[in-house]
Amino acid sequence: MTRLSVLDQTPVIAGHSVADAIAATVELAQLADDLGYTRYWCAEHHGLRGVSNPCPEVMLARLGSVTRHIRLGSGGVMLPYYSPFKVAEQFMMLEALFPNRIDLGVGRAPGGDMHTAQAVAAGAYNRGDIFPQQVADLLGLMHGTLPTDHIASGVLLQPQIDTRPQVWMLGSSEFGGLLAAQLGIPFAFAHFINPHFGHQVAQAYRERFKAGQDIQQAYLAAAVFVICADTEQQAADLEKAVDLRRVQMAYGLNEPIPTIEQGLAQEYGERERLVIDREKPRSIIGTPETVTERLHSLQEQFDADELIVLTVAGSYRARQRSYELLAEAFQLERPISTS
Repeated sequence: MTRLSVLDQTPVIAGHSVADAIAATVELAQLADDLGYTRYWCAEHHGLRGVSNPCPEVMLARLGSVTRHIRLGSGGVMLPYYSPFKVAEQFMMLEALFPNRIDLGVGRAPGGDMHTAQAVAAGAYNRGDIFPQQVADLLGLMHGTLPTDHIASGVLLQPQIDTRPQVWMLGSSEFGGLLAAQLGIPFAFAHFINPHFGHQVAQAYRERFKAGQDIQQAYLAAAVFVICADTEQQAADLEKAVDLRRVQMAYGLNEPIPTIEQGLAQEYGERERLVIDREKPRSIIGTPETVTERLHSLQEQFDADELIVLTVAGSYRARQRSYELLAEAFQLERPISTS
């Protein structure tokens, strides 16, 4: 059976508040928990009106209190902003609260524009130079294997517990895949960012993988943008809002997620049409039959162990319905309640 998981960017739809977006995330996590999804990841973004979660570690504490079975994680923490020691403490605390349910996905993207990135990092943002060492430090902290000459060697990492979060590498290029392989950790490839050459990145990850302290074999997830609707017409209407969002992003417009009505009303010139056509490969949108067929094909192409589904729609209810339809199409097993 295919493992399906959720990536949530906590989207703010036009006409709704950030409070609405956060409430929708909580509701969706409860739904995913009930439907049998494997894990629920929260993304980190800064300074963007359309996505509203700058601190996934705080959101995860809330989600853990209202779910029972699903794994919870960051998709991901943008590590160049932070001290690996502090990130390790945060996620060890989450693991203490929700044992054997926490994932720590890490990435190096800014999660916003570079001006905002420098503000978040107090003027010290440099994603390229320090990231590999930061991830190695994070793993060393988690497992107590830091070199004796490391500044944090011998420092007590709290809370002291018997289990650890599962560290994941997130990426959309060969850089992340090869680093994950070298460190012996699972890799989540962002197909929704880079829909081209992903199978080559996946192959390189598997071929170069070295057994790590948590996993002995390569484990790959493909993160895919998906909208699943009951009918082709509904899917087409939802895609119109996605098209408008893509155009807004291409023009650098910092706006909330367009509604379905806004998408249907929008007209485009030739330049905008080129943008829309260029971005089409980043999305899989259609009925359950269409979406399932394409997802199975992509999973086979990547030899993926798991699919992580990102759905940003012009309606919160449409987003929920998409995950319901996918769970049914993939015949996910609902967890057995122990209450």
